[in-house]
Amino acid sequence: MGGIKLFKSLIFGYVRSIYQDIMKAVVIGGSGATGRELVSQLLEDSRFEEVLVLLRKPFFGKRERLTEVVVDFEHLEDYKHYIQGDVAFSCLGTTLKAAGSKEAQWRVDHDYQLAFASLAKENGVKSFVLLSAVGAHEDASFFYNKMKGTLERNIRKLGFLQLVIVQPGGIERPNSDRLGEKIFIHLLKFSNALGLFKRYAPIATDRLAKAMLASFFAFREPDKVVSLDEIWRISQ
Repeated sequence: MGGIKLFKSLIFGYVRSIYQDIMKAVVIGGSGATGRELVSQLLEDSRFEEVLVLLRKPFFGKRERLTEVVVDFEHLEDYKHYIQGDVAFSCLGTTLKAAGSKEAQWRVDHDYQLAFASLAKENGVKSFVLLSAVGAHEDASFFYNKMKGTLERNIRKLGFLQLVIVQPGGIERPNSDRLGEKIFIHLLKFSNALGLFKRYAPIATDRLAKAMLASFFAFREPDKVVSLDEIWRISQ
């Protein structure tokens, strides 16, 4: 098993050495708090010649090197020809309140992202970076953690040459109108100040996006889970 991982790492390093100056990134979840930060950082990074974002409706406007594609996520396969590039980033997600039910949230957070990953793999995308969450596990008791863990497991099965799974704790969104989230982040910060729950320390979306992008370049493993400590370190 170790030999296979080493071989994949060497091949990935070779592929990146060829394409590192002409890379293309494809993104879903780009209109979300973390996703929009990621798209902005990708556009500022000279290593990417094109950033393609799949969205439900136009969001960014005209920007150099940016391509927006409005899609119906219920029929993502109809847009398969757009899902091509060197790396795919998935930041898609919703809340239970916004979705209206656990089934609807699962559809967005699991099914849409898995469909995106599957189409990317079929189109030869070598690297996939997934925004997940700390505590994600397919056997978790909590619905959210179980959903995220099941998605991680199913994307692993696709066999990307490079898979990076970023697992933050709380996410501090600027100008958030989610009252429950604001209270949760405030309590987390208070607990962290007392030395408690540091595993769930909240991180700002711009820094989290920076960690996602940096992880793509820093980790060559075929299956890398980026912990909160590593997120803080790599986003300096």
